[in-house]
Amino acid sequence: MLIPVAKKKFGFTRKPPAAAFIAAHPVENKSTDKQDNTMGLVHATINVINGEDLILSKKGYVPEDQVRHMEIEFLVDTGAYMMAINETIVKQLGLPVIETRPAELANGEIIECDVVGPIEVRYANRRSTQCAMVLPGDAEPLLGAIPMEDMDLVVELRTQRLIVNPQHPLAPQMSLK
Repeated sequence: MLIPVAKKKFGFTRKPPAAAFIAAHPVENKSTDKQDNTMGLVHATINVINGEDLILSKKGYVPEDQVRHMEIEFLVDTGAYMMAINETIVKQLGLPVIETRPAELANGEIIECDVVGPIEVRYANRRSTQCAMVLPGDAEPLLGAIPMEDMDLVVELRTQRLIVNPQHPLAPQMSLK
């Protein structure tokens, strides 16, 4: 049975942004940012979906209601390259390990981290398919520069919020040069 795209749980339709969205104000939707009381820290609620489940669902092998997904509050870290999630999130989403890589922490320590994926990451009217480094235990998830660039997201310094790039409100724009 075919389900119209508008009724699919993981359907992703392009629609014009809200007026507040165009004016570069924080996105007002279920996936809103939260300003931290600590100066300089920006958090955002991001939807993450098991990419393998999503593909199997689109092909009709897995019912849409069995696609593993979560809303997670990430620390937006423009100094980090990749996305990093913790072991608890990996278990709940059932993400496979792709490889192991060394990673340098903020304190300079180098640790070995599993890399998992694919993960579909969604924020506002943007999405990206990413791999993520796995931090030990229940460490705070980090949204790094690569997924932010891919979704054309920026940190609005005035409000300390993650927003869609106001120069490209309808769709992400990437530079190919």
